[in-house]
Amino acid sequence: MSFTALFGGTFNPLHIGHCEILSALENRPEIGEIWIMPTRIPPHKVFDRAAEDSVRIEMCRMAAERCKKARVSLIEFERTGKSYTFDTVKLLKQKYPERDFVFVCGGDMLVTFDEWYRYSELMKMLPFYAFRRTDTDDTLFDSKKAQLEREGMRITVMNERITAVSSTLIRKDVNSAKALLPEYIYDYIKAGGIYGV
Repeated sequence: MSFTALFGGTFNPLHIGHCEILSALENRPEIGEIWIMPTRIPPHKVFDRAAEDSVRIEMCRMAAERCKKARVSLIEFERTGKSYTFDTVKLLKQKYPERDFVFVCGGDMLVTFDEWYRYSELMKMLPFYAFRRTDTDDTLFDSKKAQLEREGMRITVMNERITAVSSTLIRKDVNSAKALLPEYIYDYIKAGGIYGV
């Protein structure tokens, strides 16, 4: 079976943590495609310095060009209102009934998953690949994983541990956070004067 991995996020900006996830997914033989899905209106975030949608989309496209299995999906820009994952997955399954999807999330997302919109329905709609981050509390992660599995979630914990990156800190001082960005993203941000650089 070949899966299409759904990798959503605000990508404000796209950073090395995102690239590490893409690389890990690229190396999984069961993953046929990776759909990078920038969020249109994140339900739980208020940005201090939000890049324009076109800028975030372009950063995703730049990353996809460097990953053979990846492409950008703008599914969340096809509708109005907040970008709830439940609605996105439901729409994707309707549009592409022939595809088998898997949802990708970081440890920070997994431990708060039961706060998501219609989470109990969402977690039964498709399997999940979860990445621990370098700042992950393993005890909390394992406890939440066990709880969600009891409730019906199918979770595969990935072997790779992803670098924890604060997008907020990057936006506040891009130059100081240069090491947390792929070089091509840093150059793009600098050239465009994004985040007031």
